[in-house]
Amino acid sequence: MRIITANLNGVRSAAKKGFFEWFGKQDADILCVQELKAQLPDMTPEFLSPHDYLGYFHYAEKKGYSGAGIYARRQPDDVHIGFGNAEFDAEGRYVEARFGNLSIISVYIPSGSSSEERQLAKFRFMDVFMPHLAELRAAGREVILCGDVNIAHKEIDIKNWKGNLKNSGFLPEERAWLTQLFDEGGYVDVFRTLDPRPEQYTWWSNRGQAYAKNVGWRIDYQIATAGIAEKAHTTSIFRDIKFSDHAPLTIDYTHTL
Repeated sequence: MRIITANLNGVRSAAKKGFFEWFGKQDADILCVQELKAQLPDMTPEFLSPHDYLGYFHYAEKKGYSGAGIYARRQPDDVHIGFGNAEFDAEGRYVEARFGNLSIISVYIPSGSSSEERQLAKFRFMDVFMPHLAELRAAGREVILCGDVNIAHKEIDIKNWKGNLKNSGFLPEERAWLTQLFDEGGYVDVFRTLDPRPEQYTWWSNRGQAYAKNVGWRIDYQIATAGIAEKAHTTSIFRDIKFSDHAPLTIDYTHTL
């Protein structure tokens, strides 16, 4: 089973840069996408069902904002759009596809970098999302959470960690939230179990030469419950073509949907 996650920074923009042509060559079972920046009237047939994949989407009420989706090679047994929180479901941040006992989730956790107000919203999201993930696990489900978490967990996950200790995305409270999810919540940072190397990033600022110099952050994840995490065996971050300010993250699992 091959799962890819990618923040598109606008589905229309990524499509123009060849994202869907690239996707068609990846032999993926699931593609999770975030930051569609589109609503249903903006979605072309290529965006809705590329290469005969089935698409499921959570659109934000606000135009040109947020949005998440899952493309699946085969039809899920069940699909959940939103996770039952009015504030954040209005922002289009969550799609869950269920295949038997496995939940695959595409999530776009809010960024807090634009204002103090949005940082507070991010903290509210974290407060309500942790119990939701705990409920899924307590129900006996295996979970693979894919998406833009907007948090670099450890110093190894960000190039300039000393200069970002007080910045959204690397705040102590945010990093502690991920630590709690991994240490107490029973979830696993799948990429990190497979690739312990430094300077493995998935997002780069558009300012300066951040991308060229690999001054990045690892903020896109596949986070899984232990049972399915153990089946992960290969991972890669794709940087050969720049579809977005994020790079796609691929992980292969010895599991069949």
